[in-house]
Amino acid sequence: MTTPWSRRGFLAACSGTAVALGFGPRAFAASDEFTTLRARWRTLVLGEGFDPTTEPFKSRLADLGTTAGHYRATMAPATGSLWPDLVYADPDPDTDPESYGYSGNMNTSYTRLSTLAQAYCQPGTGLTGDADLRTAILTGLDHLHDDVYNADQTRYGNWYSWQIGAPQALLDVCVLMYDALPADRLAGYLAAVDHFVPDSAVASYSGTSTGANRVDLCRVLALRGVVGASPAKVALARDALSPVFPYVTSGDGLYADGSFIQHTTVPYTGSYGSVLLGGLGLLFALLAGSGWEVTDPNRQIVFDAVEHAWAPFLYNGLVMDGVAGRAISRGLSAADPKRIQQDDHLRGHPVLASIVLLGQGASAAENARWRALVKGWMQRDYYSPPLADPVLSLPHLARLKGVQDDGSVTAVAEPAGHRLFPSMARATHRSPGWAASLSMADKRITYYETGNGENLRGWHTGAGMLYWWGDTFANGQYSDAFWPTVDPYRLPGTTVSRKALADGAGGDWGASMPDVNWVGGATDGRRAAVGQYLKGLQSTLVAKKSWFFLDDTVVCLGAGITCTDGTAVETTVENRNLGPTGGAPFTVDGTVRPSSYPWSATFTGAKWAHIGGHGGYVFPGGATVRALRDARDGSWSTINKGGSTTVLNRKYLTMYVDHGTDPANASYAYQLLPGATAARTQARAADAKWLTVFANSDSLQGVAVPSLGFTGVNFWFGGTVGTLTASDPCCVMTSESEDGTAVIAVSDPMRMRTSLTLTWRRAVTAVTSAPGTLVSAAAGSALTLTFGDLTGTAGATQRVTVRLG
Repeated sequence: MTTPWSRRGFLAACSGTAVALGFGPRAFAASDEFTTLRARWRTLVLGEGFDPTTEPFKSRLADLGTTAGHYRATMAPATGSLWPDLVYADPDPDTDPESYGYSGNMNTSYTRLSTLAQAYCQPGTGLTGDADLRTAILTGLDHLHDDVYNADQTRYGNWYSWQIGAPQALLDVCVLMYDALPADRLAGYLAAVDHFVPDSAVASYSGTSTGANRVDLCRVLALRGVVGASPAKVALARDALSPVFPYVTSGDGLYADGSFIQHTTVPYTGSYGSVLLGGLGLLFALLAGSGWEVTDPNRQIVFDAVEHAWAPFLYNGLVMDGVAGRAISRGLSAADPKRIQQDDHLRGHPVLASIVLLGQGASAAENARWRALVKGWMQRDYYSPPLADPVLSLPHLARLKGVQDDGSVTAVAEPAGHRLFPSMARATHRSPGWAASLSMADKRITYYETGNGENLRGWHTGAGMLYWWGDTFANGQYSDAFWPTVDPYRLPGTTVSRKALADGAGGDWGASMPDVNWVGGATDGRRAAVGQYLKGLQSTLVAKKSWFFLDDTVVCLGAGITCTDGTAVETTVENRNLGPTGGAPFTVDGTVRPSSYPWSATFTGAKWAHIGGHGGYVFPGGATVRALRDARDGSWSTINKGGSTTVLNRKYLTMYVDHGTDPANASYAYQLLPGATAARTQARAADAKWLTVFANSDSLQGVAVPSLGFTGVNFWFGGTVGTLTASDPCCVMTSESEDGTAVIAVSDPMRMRTSLTLTWRRAVTAVTSAPGTLVSAAAGSALTLTFGDLTGTAGATQRVTVRLG
């Protein structure tokens, strides 16, 4: 419920215009369109439907006023800067990292003006309608225009600052302060935007004009058209969105399997993908009912992607770091040490709010389903409640509060099951009580992305990093200063050479990719077999790694581990962030080990281990495992040149297999049991019949769990494992059900098979469903399946269902 000082009432008082914001049929006459669109954008920027006198809005508005007051007090226009701490005059303008910093300061200067304008227009800031603040805003706009952002300026540094960052903030201010801007000054601002963002910026869907960047450019063009009353600009923005919608098969964009790529080789669902989702939601909402409404039928692909592409990477309000690229290194800032650090939860909350906004333009069924999903994610985010998010924008906050307060919406559980994303070498898995995510790399997907001095030590995040979270525990595992303090050579799940790598090794913008094809897997939608042929970054390391995702465990195998770097090679079973105190008990084979720091030990023939409050680990047949408790210091500046130098300390419990220096055909095997008690872990270790490891070699890796009716095999070269024989390299899993049916899931991770024959020595009476790639099937005492050309399947699973004999 809003007070009499409502959002629309305030808009009317502040701008002299108030309009209905409902979607649907064309809602206004042509003569009123630009006035209406400006008012609509104001509402999208400022939010609506919230009570500024109640929490969480009251405090946020007061904080906005405090921040704006500080910016106004420190503004000091001078040649080369508007604020002393944001010098944008570049003494040697080019495109090196130093110039990036100067152009970034120009961008940030406009962002601060946007903050001032929001404080001026929002109620409850203490600066609402303040005449001196209005003067400061106009002074700042004039200064930046005259000094740096104008039609005579040549850009330097980062293109993004000139074409997206600065013009977006500038145009937001132009909308918010429209009635206070003299016509000649407004014309100058728009001329500057036209100079840096000409129509040609969207003439070709290539380079920096793809995916999320294209959506951002369209936002600039659309607002340029709205502010300048240019139908042609708005139409251009609308039409230039169309290349974003269709599925792509290479490069940037959404893929049919749910992958999202930006910068050609980087999985980016949680960062650039968030920008794309939010930007499309805003533009769909802005143009709805107008003469430029987005009606391209392919926009349904974006709606479908909410559950197909984004939902699999959202868990209890966080968005998984394996699809956040460089953003994982953006913590505390050196320029603004008081700024809240980013983390997976703070990146996830805007995605939730963008889904709510996008739902307003989707079908009623989609909107209702998405709101139920969002409500569930919000309610389960105990680590970082979205409505207490200190950096979430007020409009986003209002959208999420609206969902929370909507009694007609019933929260739904986490989407269950397994999802493979072969087009970006990622996988996600959900079982009752926990979720996991796997990050790999291949000839299409980079080891990691660095650039702009960010993510300098993310070298091994694509070497099979296995993330996992519990439903009610460990949701801050990667949020709590994990990235600046973790040993970057010991990321959980990875096999790496300890060869020292330089910061940014491999090159900027995802330039370095391993020359491997066999990366992918097969799934029945509940369980999965996944494999990675691993080649180390700037290393001679090679290995075959397999993961079998089951109901309560992930079975992890490694084989063929060979390296000649002259350094040790390690597989990190676990590297758990235990926070500043690190008190979690650690048990190996029933004995509780010391809790002191530092501590280390080597366990020979270890059968199982357990970390209290986290989960268990089983080593089939016993293994030599090293364990250590380590109190690690680190700062954000070590992994991001713009990060704070403040030293942080976190305590870790690490388990790893030391394969020795220059190993040849080394191997490992273990089970991860998220959330398991020590007793359940011990019981699993004692049950020798639960898991059968059929093969763990450089050519074949396979397991079976009879009680689940599961068999999974990665055929690196074809061959026979247990009851399965494959003619060529492939991934296979079989899942038998109690009703006498089974699913055989097959994939061609290499995307090279023009034919494939698979034999399952199991009695089958009939094939009940099959994909178009299956050319023949012979049932009987054994089942022989012959597939045709699989090169066009993009590594996707081919599912065959059968009736067992």
